[in-house]
Amino acid sequence: MEKISTNSSATMLLPALAIAGTVFTWSSSFAAIGYALREIAPLPLASIRFAIAAVFALAWIAWRRPRSFLPRDYFTLALCGLLGIAGYNVFLNSGQATVSAGAAGFIVNTQPIFMVLIAVLFLKEKFSRWSWVGTLLGFAGVAVIAAGQPGGLAFGTGSTLIVLAAACAAVYSALQRPVCTRAKPLDVTAYVIIAGAIALMPWLPAGVSQAVNARPDTWLMVLFLAIGPGIIGQSCWTYALKNFGAARAGQFLYLIPTCSIGIAWLLLGEIPQGNTIIGGVLALGGVIVVNSWGRR
Repeated sequence: MEKISTNSSATMLLPALAIAGTVFTWSSSFAAIGYALREIAPLPLASIRFAIAAVFALAWIAWRRPRSFLPRDYFTLALCGLLGIAGYNVFLNSGQATVSAGAAGFIVNTQPIFMVLIAVLFLKEKFSRWSWVGTLLGFAGVAVIAAGQPGGLAFGTGSTLIVLAAACAAVYSALQRPVCTRAKPLDVTAYVIIAGAIALMPWLPAGVSQAVNARPDTWLMVLFLAIGPGIIGQSCWTYALKNFGAARAGQFLYLIPTCSIGIAWLLLGEIPQGNTIIGGVLALGGVIVVNSWGRR
């Protein structure tokens, strides 16, 4: 009985740690991106960040030599890299050129809404009535924040670009989950990072040129983005998806805004505005509804 209890605790602890790793690293990424954008343009930044991450991913693949993938999985992994790495970071970095790091952390959390829709419609996961109420409440929160950004919610503004980044991430999360049932999360993450780095290669020369002329602290931010949110965060997220499912795992992403606002305040000196606070309360209220009444 003692052995069973120990195994059960470990089984519960690892997914919880994966969620914590995802939330912390991805929360930090918004402030780090905002800092690095002072000297490196959005698309070159995304390219050099994942070129560095791809070096580690290639080393992992060379060491592991995974053989658990089916032939069709490689197309899925390539698509995941195109959407979840290249598409997400192109839209997010471009959007953050005009949207504050803290607000970007809130706006990108339209991702759980997209994930729920995809999980219910295509993965046949269940979602209760109260869960839908909480999800819509969370969406209302990010809408309030986005409306306060330059240009409001008009198409083509930074806010809209970040919402598009969230949609890319949601599709990527749903696509990779079936692959995770056959392969190890770290193997999946490695291939996705490599595919994303390849898609971003057109901007790599500019990224290298701008990074060479950047200050050492900017370089540290680029390295952090490659290793923290890029490698550790993506690996933790893949593990969380495998254990919680797309719809449920997506709800934990609502924990990111509070962390990102605090980090942006400390690192960039961005003081939260009134609409950001109101929207944050609504978004966090949605999390409470989903994780209390929504689970009954």
